[in-house]
Amino acid sequence: QVQLVESGGGLVQAGGSLRLSCVASSSIFNLLGMGWFRQIPGKQRELVATMSTPGGIANYADSVKGRFTISREYDKNTVYLQMDSLKHEDTAVYYCRAWRAGYEYWGQGTQVTVSS
Repeated sequence: QVQLVESGGGLVQAGGSLRLSCVASSSIFNLLGMGWFRQIPGKQRELVATMSTPGGIANYADSVKGRFTISREYDKNTVYLQMDSLKHEDTAVYYCRAWRAGYEYWGQGTQVTVSS
């Protein structure tokens, strides 16, 4: 079982930045694929960014390429999402996801609100 705890959401003006963090309670963090997804009420959850393992290859949704950066800090079991040049349409609940060997785990989500 992997528990994921997100933090770092909040209210920010358009053009601003936020950094989300997700801490995984797992001794096999280095074996987990990790990613960030987001959801707006009434819409399906969508991929924002993922980072595979091994190799650390990052994958981004077209809507966030060039503005968001996913990274991992292995000694802290943490994955980050640096969000720059935020837009009103980035407003959503952001979820951390981990996966390995057919299993997936989700965090509780953190609200990001971008005022226009």
